[in-house]
Amino acid sequence: MSVETTAEAARAGGLVDSFGRVATDLRVSLTDRCNLRCTYCMPEQGLDWLPKPELLTDDEIVRLITVAVTRLGVTEVRFTGGEPLMRRGLVGIIERVAALEPRPKQSVTTNGLGLTKLAPALKAAGLDRVNVSLDTLDPERFRTLTRRDRHHDVVAGMAAAAAAGLTPVKVNAVLMRGVNEDEAPALLAWCLERGYELRFIEQMPLDAQHGWKREQMVTAEEILRDLSAAFRLTPEGDDARGSAPAERWLVDGGPGRVGVIGTVTRPFCGACDRTRLTADGQIRNCLFAREESDLRAALRGGADDAELADRWRAAMATKKAGAGIDDPAFLQPARPMSAIGG
Repeated sequence: MSVETTAEAARAGGLVDSFGRVATDLRVSLTDRCNLRCTYCMPEQGLDWLPKPELLTDDEIVRLITVAVTRLGVTEVRFTGGEPLMRRGLVGIIERVAALEPRPKQSVTTNGLGLTKLAPALKAAGLDRVNVSLDTLDPERFRTLTRRDRHHDVVAGMAAAAAAGLTPVKVNAVLMRGVNEDEAPALLAWCLERGYELRFIEQMPLDAQHGWKREQMVTAEEILRDLSAAFRLTPEGDDARGSAPAERWLVDGGPGRVGVIGTVTRPFCGACDRTRLTADGQIRNCLFAREESDLRAALRGGADDAELADRWRAAMATKKAGAGIDDPAFLQPARPMSAIGG
């Protein structure tokens, strides 16, 4: 972020932290519930879900997004969960956000199970694209990983999203040692054949069980080593990356690409442009933050839009320089990924 851009954002009342980073990308968690039980995310029996009265209503979500877009300089909104397609009001929320001026880009990160049914309606409402999680091409491995026999539904959902024009369809994959670490080249070949953009994501310490161990994580370096044995990778470089979390490479000269998000071993905190709103109305200025700022209480207490914007700015101003995963004193957030939002 240049000095000029930071100063301009500050003058405009944007979300500027003490290190000069400007948050323009809003991640909105719509629910902490999910219809899969991925082993690296939550236990088989699920979790204690948030009570409905604690969740933001559709109107409250749209109001806070409106504040972010019209007062705080947010230009992109990503809906997450839990599983966001489980939110009954999702299509209506997207339609209302698409009507904002200026219109933000909108995307959804999903496990893909509801896309076959919802993709056309999501596109018509104003959704731009989707990110779909798929960690394996093997249906039996999928069943073991997710504790659900739904591999075919995820694959069909991706195809439905592409057919509806929710492109580029981006695929998120987490590799785990002794589970699916051998699948990197096959996953990339599969995605290239279908025109999907694959992103490998290092497994992060955000599981509900707090069982993450660094030595069990497949690193970005290992992933790139395995991919380079099967494909010719050409780095796109920092100019093409911007503030995106993924380092990207052209595959065999392009146009296909692959990305690697090395949150643990190749952190990108210095260019982070994200702010997060949980399903129960808390602002998180970092995915790994242990503190939150409550907007729900202010909103339900009668705060006007100006006050909500001021509270949001104050929450982002205290953002730390980095996530601190490499710090011996690092403590995993109390909330798991399903309750934070991706």
